Amino acid sequence: MEKNKKATDKVKEQPATYETYAALPDDGNRYEVIDGVLELMSPSPTASHQSIASDLCFELKQSCKSDYLIYVAPLDVILSNTNVVQPDAIMIHRSRKHIVTSRGIEGPPDLAVEVLSPSSQKRDRLKKRAVYEKHGVPEYWIIDPEARTLEQFHLDERGKYELTQLYENDEQVVSNRLPCVSFEVSRLFGDVLQ
Repeated sequence: MEKNKKATDKVKEQPATYETYAALPDDGNRYEVIDGVLELMSPSPTASHQSIASDLCFELKQSCKSDYLIYVAPLDVILSNTNVVQPDAIMIHRSRKHIVTSRGIEGPPDLAVEVLSPSSQKRDRLKKRAVYEKHGVPEYWIIDPEARTLEQFHLDERGKYELTQLYENDEQVVSNRLPCVSFEVSRLFGDVLQ
């Protein structure tokens, strides 16, 4: 067996880990590790996707910055050695800021947000939702630019996600788990291209 195998060859032989992910050469692509599988992310986000993510972070920082750390992608969220994801936005209560390290976020954030794109819908709705659920991320939002909606999921008492609210139009987004959250969902879509 060769001693000097490339990291990508090693990934094919065994479950991908944070270490193999971190050792990948900078090839211009973005990757995530989901349940030990190295997955190529879609090309860079569209202008509409970026606009929604940045507007969301702006809204969250307006009311939550004193209590929460708020980050936008790309930033590694290391949920386990075989689950490394890059949500579009995350919030971490300042009492848990110890999970923010030089490698990224090491542990579940209080909120993970994904902005859907045509190539990410299945991954965000199924795979990543299951990973966030498995690792105990208390609240998960899916923002759909096409429908102009925000789906809010909370972990129930069994540790399973339950859709607790679907926000649309000028409805006020609020969260009983993140009491500082308060904004009209329509504010996220002001600069979305038609």
